Amino acid sequence: MTITEQVAKRIIINLLKGKDYRIEIVTLLNAAFLQYAIDFFKKVVDAKLKNENINIDWYKKELLSNNLPSEEISINAGLSKKTISNMYNSASKEIVIEASNLHYEQLYNAISSLVDDDNDFNLTLNIKMNSVSVELNISESLIVINSLAVKRAALRGGFWSSAGKRVEKPLMLTLCKLYRVSEINYSIKLKNTKSPSDISNLDFEREIDFYLINGESEYKCEIKLMGKGNPESADAVIARDSRIFVADKLSDSNKNQLNSLGVEWVELRSENGYRKFQRVLENLDIPFDGNGDFTEEYLEQIFSEIFKL
Repeated sequence: MTITEQVAKRIIINLLKGKDYRIEIVTLLNAAFLQYAIDFFKKVVDAKLKNENINIDWYKKELLSNNLPSEEISINAGLSKKTISNMYNSASKEIVIEASNLHYEQLYNAISSLVDDDNDFNLTLNIKMNSVSVELNISESLIVINSLAVKRAALRGGFWSSAGKRVEKPLMLTLCKLYRVSEINYSIKLKNTKSPSDISNLDFEREIDFYLINGESEYKCEIKLMGKGNPESADAVIARDSRIFVADKLSDSNKNQLNSLGVEWVELRSENGYRKFQRVLENLDIPFDGNGDFTEEYLEQIFSEIFKL
């Protein structure tokens, strides 16, 4: 799962303009989920038709089949693979199959009990594909709805994680180029290596660190596109020994924590937002000769260098 370069660019533009960028992620999430839902319903129709005249649990037979990929089995059972890994300290296919079948049985029994206790409520889901249609009773419908909910949650976590990895380092490169910081005064390093990365061949999905440099001094930058009041800010800075913190929004508590730690910070969604990066450069004696102004054309030029379009 990746965030496309075009979306990454739009997110950076929104951040520089002090606007909310989340609609970009939500739009991608909605598109991915709706496509998944359509494909899933097609599989449900196919599975139901195959077992139309057989007195078995067709859903379990077809959609929890051991022949399916482990992640698909877990989602169909209404359980994310990440949850299984946390529960069992393993996500091997054997563990996923065992946990998924166990959870499915528990879910099926819970739904059956709920349906039996509330006879006044009924739900029928009719799915039509071309000239073929299948009907799901209330128990089958709730199982399908639950599986879709689990899938959306899994997609959501993946998209937000990918957004951070895909945008954070290009954002820092954009800030440096807007203020015309020389390439000798910043560096990108891959984790577990001491040598700077070749920016032209950089994979932004990988774990990398960003540094501002003044002579022999290297100042690590922490970038978090988090919401206001998120308590992880100071924790992240302490754990990673960072000197600069760049965030979407920061609470007063966040700012007080960072100030007490002597950490330079930039809150993008605030008055003058990204322009506070100039203060950071000045405080750390990082040379620059730009004023941060930009036009759409200039940003496109910067993006063409960063993303090598």
